[in-house]
Amino acid sequence: MLNNNYDNDILTDVAMGSLCLMPLRGTEAFTSEIDKYIRSWRLKNVETLKLDRVPDGYIKDSYISIPTICRFGSGEGKGLLTTTVRGYDIFIIVDVTNYSQSYRLFGRTNRMSPDDHFQDLKRVIAATNGKAKRINVIMPFLYESRQHNRTARESLDCAMMLQELVHMGVSNIITVDAHDPKIVNSIPLASFDSINCYYQFIQTLLNNYDDLEIDSDHLMMISPDSGAMNRTIYFANVLGIDLGMFYKRRDYSKIVDGRNPIIAHEFLGNSVDGKDVIIIDDMISSGDSLFDTARELKKRNAKRVFACCTFGLFTCGLEKFDEAYRDRILDAVLTTNCIYQMPELFEREWYKSVDVTEYLAKIIDCINHDSSISSYLDPVEKIHSFVKKYKTRS
Repeated sequence: MLNNNYDNDILTDVAMGSLCLMPLRGTEAFTSEIDKYIRSWRLKNVETLKLDRVPDGYIKDSYISIPTICRFGSGEGKGLLTTTVRGYDIFIIVDVTNYSQSYRLFGRTNRMSPDDHFQDLKRVIAATNGKAKRINVIMPFLYESRQHNRTARESLDCAMMLQELVHMGVSNIITVDAHDPKIVNSIPLASFDSINCYYQFIQTLLNNYDDLEIDSDHLMMISPDSGAMNRTIYFANVLGIDLGMFYKRRDYSKIVDGRNPIIAHEFLGNSVDGKDVIIIDDMISSGDSLFDTARELKKRNAKRVFACCTFGLFTCGLEKFDEAYRDRILDAVLTTNCIYQMPELFEREWYKSVDVTEYLAKIIDCINHDSSISSYLDPVEKIHSFVKKYKTRS
């Protein structure tokens, strides 16, 4: 028995084969941080327990094996593994939103789209050729997750993607804060986990702003729409504060840019007058919805407005965010580092990065040992402990 030092859990020997972390293009640095955590924990386990014999493959200089995607001039490609995977427990890490990656297409540079990243994922799975003991996919931003239900004559892309991965032999699919967790219904017999970063957000926010008062008189959670209510309710209940919600009145008689235009934002909840408010959502795309919500809160005399969103896509650039910060509409934006972060973000005063590498390393290490991850999916005790220390700080 091996004691996993980070949480005093007793984990069995490497039950599902030697661990192999396989980062796809654009996730190499992120995977390297995960690798460092796992190596550190396992070395400590061995030193602490003074084992006479360490299971084969338990200790390595690195668990990373980087696959190669070869591209032909036409843009077609193939996956190539550079090391053996026979008997390995493989964790393929993919960021489908990483537009910084590119390839040559008919002599021109072409940026990779989510479709390209997903196709590369399938190429790498196919390259294992049935030799791996188990294949796990870590896909923080779930491919096509915004196309999760059908309201007209349209495709169900996310459900088809999940079914395709299961059909290809993927045993576990792990994503972060799925746009709609009910998408698991498309693969009811498969292992699918949508993990959330509640503790990491609270930790980062409180570490950066030591003047926040965590009570209903000074702080309030805000849901920008009905879709974010479950996340907001969780935060509000765990912190013991009030919540409010905006809902959008739309004009369903017309469509602009593929959407029904918003007529007005209506607010439900207690007064935000003089309070700090935290907007909770799963992603920032263009930011327009976030700006509308922040402006409405400022009209109601909110003190400071913080935005905590799992994925910062910033599809229309950062200029509007700079303007909102200058105009004191937004005081800070927090997003995780589990997808690509443009370098310019780290030059902004308003931006705070939420590191989730240690969290994902714990999840991966537990799954590799066939150990339960339940304690990491509901971090209520950790949040309470951290908030208690924050309130009693000198």
